[in-house]
Amino acid sequence: MSKEVVGIILLAVAGFLAGGVYSTWKTAKLLAGLLMVAALLALGGAIIWFVG
Repeated sequence: MSKEVVGIILLAVAGFLAGGVYSTWKTAKLLAGLLMVAALLALGGAIIWFVG
């Protein structure tokens, strides 16, 4: 798998998790917070993957 494909997959996962944060924020704030942390980790991983 090429370097770009892994970065794009990480960005897609971050977007998917961010959508989960948006949809669960009003009903389950704890779950939304956990999803937000996971989305930020995936986004940070994608950025580091592209830069490195």
